Amino acid sequence: MTHSIITLQGNLQKMMVLGLLGLLLLPFNFAKAQTPEALKNFQQCKACHNLDGAELLGPNLAGITQRRDTAWLISFIRNSQEVIASGDEYAVALFEKYNKIPMPPHDLSDEQIIDILALIENGGQVADEYLAQMEAEADKGAEADVARAAELREKELKLAELERDANRNFGTTFIITLIIFLITIIDLFVTKVIKATFVHKTVVLIALVIIGEVVYKEATALGRQQYYQPEQPIWFSHEIHATQNKIDCLYCHSSAEDSKSAGIPSINVCMNCHNQVREGKVTGTTEIAKIHEAWNSGRPVEWVRVHNLPDHVYFNHSQHVNSGKLDCAECHGEVEKMDVVMQVEDLSMGWCLDCHRTTEVQFANNEFFKSYELMHEQFKNGEVKKVTADMLGGGDCMKCHY
Repeated sequence: MTHSIITLQGNLQKMMVLGLLGLLLLPFNFAKAQTPEALKNFQQCKACHNLDGAELLGPNLAGITQRRDTAWLISFIRNSQEVIASGDEYAVALFEKYNKIPMPPHDLSDEQIIDILALIENGGQVADEYLAQMEAEADKGAEADVARAAELREKELKLAELERDANRNFGTTFIITLIIFLITIIDLFVTKVIKATFVHKTVVLIALVIIGEVVYKEATALGRQQYYQPEQPIWFSHEIHATQNKIDCLYCHSSAEDSKSAGIPSINVCMNCHNQVREGKVTGTTEIAKIHEAWNSGRPVEWVRVHNLPDHVYFNHSQHVNSGKLDCAECHGEVEKMDVVMQVEDLSMGWCLDCHRTTEVQFANNEFFKSYELMHEQFKNGEVKKVTADMLGGGDCMKCHY
């Protein structure tokens, strides 16, 4: 009996100590509740949820902390599919009710999620103590928008100048040289104003060299469109989406790792965000309204393809991404910094072959190359230190032309 009383007293002491520690830590956990950071993180939630009123893709969030406990909410917000897979009845029922649309996982800490929940309880508003700070940041944001607009204009002018310089077709040079050539020939055989025939021969030779160079440049450029930058039906900035908003390339180009083509996102992918985000800092409501118009009408957006290859060329995007481990920028340039996408490389055969000769592929433990038995043997024995694309047929005509 005495032993039981002592054990009970010991447990009570432990509980009191833990309780006091919890009270001491509580101010630190919630001192920063309903912060501007929570408001920023909450934008992810607003893409699919309203606080109250009409429901979007998922349930309204008002009163959510009364419906479920904090530990459950943290687990569900961080990875809803994991909770559903565990067989949680409430999670499964919620998934079934809302058409089995999976909520994407969120890389948020416990503190960040608790902060968002506090924000929801406060009606989606930050605490009063942060309002002045937010107003000051809004003023800075307005100044940044003005600076960004000026930067955009300057960048557009530089790109236009670059395109003009790169795409000039030497037409004026060709015509002037051709006229001089014809005048020289006429004078040599007909008018004979200039008596010294070496002058005619020199001019004719120079003219033929210039004309030949122009013809060669134009012939080799046939079918290529380096620095091509077409106007799109909707103004779309990769810098805003990929750099500022940190949207991963694969979110929109979901087939880049698995298909011949990287793919263009359908309008419903755009609507995942733009059913809530209806105004942009640069273009206002004009461009986003075009997305809603396409969604409501059911007509797909007719994007203009930027990177084109001739019909007789085979190219597999997934092979280059998975086996070659190429980064997007190696072929497409720094797209994440582009407001309007431009083709930065000429995509010529010589350019491709140069890459095939120098790029090391992911050869070991790669099912795609399992049939290269001799190469695997040489690789294991150390006879081959690295395997490049041309060693696997990347320089053979039939690999790309058949």
